[in-house]
Amino acid sequence: MSSSPSEALPPTFNRLAWSNLAAQSAEQVALAAAPIVAVLLLGAGEAETGALQTALTLPFVLFAIPAGLMADRLSRRWLMAGAEALRAAALLGILAALWFGLLGMPLLALLGFVAVCGTVVYSVAAPSLVPSLVQPSALPAANARIELARTVAFAGGPALGGLLVGWIGAAPAFGCAAALSIIAVALLAGLFEPARAPIPRRHPLQEIKEGAAFVFGHDLLRPVFVTQFIFNTASFVILAVFVPYAVHRLGLTAFGVGIVLGMYGVGMVVGALLATRIMRRLAFGTVIGLGPVTGFVASGVMALTTVVPTPLLAGLSFFLLGAGPIIWVISTTTLRQSVTPPRLLGRVSAINIMAYGARPLGAALGATVGGAFGAEACLYLAMAGFAAQALVILMSQAVALLRQPEMVSD
Repeated sequence: MSSSPSEALPPTFNRLAWSNLAAQSAEQVALAAAPIVAVLLLGAGEAETGALQTALTLPFVLFAIPAGLMADRLSRRWLMAGAEALRAAALLGILAALWFGLLGMPLLALLGFVAVCGTVVYSVAAPSLVPSLVQPSALPAANARIELARTVAFAGGPALGGLLVGWIGAAPAFGCAAALSIIAVALLAGLFEPARAPIPRRHPLQEIKEGAAFVFGHDLLRPVFVTQFIFNTASFVILAVFVPYAVHRLGLTAFGVGIVLGMYGVGMVVGALLATRIMRRLAFGTVIGLGPVTGFVASGVMALTTVVPTPLLAGLSFFLLGAGPIIWVISTTTLRQSVTPPRLLGRVSAINIMAYGARPLGAALGATVGGAFGAEACLYLAMAGFAAQALVILMSQAVALLRQPEMVSD
């Protein structure tokens, strides 16, 4: 499973990796700037910012499957370039509205919605393109590079967006994000994508059914999806109540809450940096089980703060929630790419992204249970959820894999 650096990172893949870093950074800067602008410039309250956040997450539910269909029918390189161009156009629209004093909450929400549609298409198409650019043995290293870019953007993008808005103004923040998207488009335009055999066109519902049947009928992919769905639900149960819990129970200030939450990003970066090395030393199935088990341990550490209320344990919990699951993402992405026929990769990636739909479910569950029984009950409920997702994957055939499966063909 190990591979040389030249095999792992060929020049054509490097263009995709740099494009991914630019695209992910553009997304995070814009996502951080939008609510700050809404509150500070447009005077939005909790209801308005909640509606804005809904507009910025809804495309993942609405357009992931259509994006998967397009990724299986069209050139993935040009589809991603078009998606980034769409995001750049939406961000430039926000910039123009700011310049002419026309920006209001409805327009900000609309243009933000359009920008995130570009994000969804890019996120679905990118994992589908990677296997055509690198050798099968290099997939773990390639996916680790993709995830490292995402984690760096996740950790640094919000801070950059906040600093730009606070120090210079809203317009430079959206201008920076638009420029990053344009850079991503330019990098994709020069990327070589191997030709794919044409596939027969059928009714979209038939193609969606084919993709869903493949995932939910596959002994390796089905438990991965279920595990990821439960993980997203449980993690957002914690996030829904953590800030008030940290302030009232752990005695943290706003700065302290930010530091503790920032340990999640630190964990993601550390996990992404170590992922390839870990995958070379451990059995492939062991690595797949590592993320869910680490998530369970992290939830146990967080629940322990109800007995020992110290922010050190909370910070350790978020670090583990970042480090372990990012290794899970890299290993399970490699698994999907290996066992999925190339003609189905777009739709299978889209179904995987649909698991993110569990996040608002987890947030709503956390709000309901927290309001009725308190934040401590949410932490115990989340721990039960993390235990369930660990059991699902540990009882599956995926953890028995000694090595990365052989690549399948159409």
